[in-house]
Amino acid sequence: MPRFCLLAIDIDGTLVNSQHELSDRTRRAVLRAKRAGIEIVLATGRRYSRVLPLVEPLELNLPLVTASGALIKRARDHQTLFQAEFLPGALDVCLATIASHGYEAVLYGDTFHEGFDFYHRDVTTSCRLLIEFFAKNEGFGRVHARIMTEPPPGIFAGFVMGTRDQMHSLVDEIERAAPGQLYLHVLRSPRYAGYMCEIAPAGVSKWTGVWGLAEQWGIAAEAICAVGDDVNDIPMIEAAGLGVAMGNAVEETKAAADRVAPTNDEDGLEQVVDWILE
Repeated sequence: MPRFCLLAIDIDGTLVNSQHELSDRTRRAVLRAKRAGIEIVLATGRRYSRVLPLVEPLELNLPLVTASGALIKRARDHQTLFQAEFLPGALDVCLATIASHGYEAVLYGDTFHEGFDFYHRDVTTSCRLLIEFFAKNEGFGRVHARIMTEPPPGIFAGFVMGTRDQMHSLVDEIERAAPGQLYLHVLRSPRYAGYMCEIAPAGVSKWTGVWGLAEQWGIAAEAICAVGDDVNDIPMIEAAGLGVAMGNAVEETKAAADRVAPTNDEDGLEQVVDWILE
C-alpha cells in the first residue's frame, strides 16, 4: 500500500456504533492514526452542530466536512471555509416538485452563529416522520412559513423525508424537472424511522469536500483512505486511494469499495487503521 496521509471518516454507521456512541476502541484507533501523522477529516451527512461533540474526544483540529460536502467549517472558531450554492432557479424547481407531490422540505442554512441550522414549516403541518425529526432536533430549527415558495437566502442543502420507495420515486421526479442541476441520494439515518432524500447542488459530495482540503495540503488522492457505509459515501470511497466500506454498509457501498471492514458495532475502524499503518 502507499503511504497514507489522510483518513476521511463518515460518522453515522462508521465512526459511531448502532447506539450512536463513539466507543473507546474506535476513539483510540483514530487517535493512533492521528499520532502516526495521518490527518483525520470527518466527512458526514450530519449538520455542523451535530459534528461538534466529536471534536474534543478525537482531538480534531482540521475542518469538518458536513452536510455531505455542502458546508465545511473550522471548529475552533466556526469559520465557514466552503458553502455550496445552487444553480439559479434549481432550488425553486426542486421545491415546486416536492410540494406538487405533497412533501415538505427541511432546508439547511449556515446559521450556526444564530443558534439554529435548519429551516422548516410549522411542525403541526408536517408528516409523522418529520415530527420525529423535529423532536430529536429540538431547538436547532427555525420556522419559515413560506419555505416552499420563498426559501430563505443562503440555503446550501436540505432533505425530504418519507418511505424508501417514496423517496426514490421523488428523486426520479426531481431529476426530470431539473436534470443535471442537483445532487440527490436516498438514505436512512439510523436515528430516524424514515428515509431521507438529500438535496445538494450538482457537483457537491463528500469527496469534493475532502479533495478540496487535500489539494490545499498537498495530499494526493492515492494517499487518502475513505471509510463509510451509505450511498453518500460512494463518491469518496471510489475516488480515494483506498476506499473501505463498513461491514454494516449497504450493498451499493460495499460494491464500490476496495475492502470491507468489520461492522461499526465491531469497531471496524480499528481494522482500517491497522491496514493503513501496516
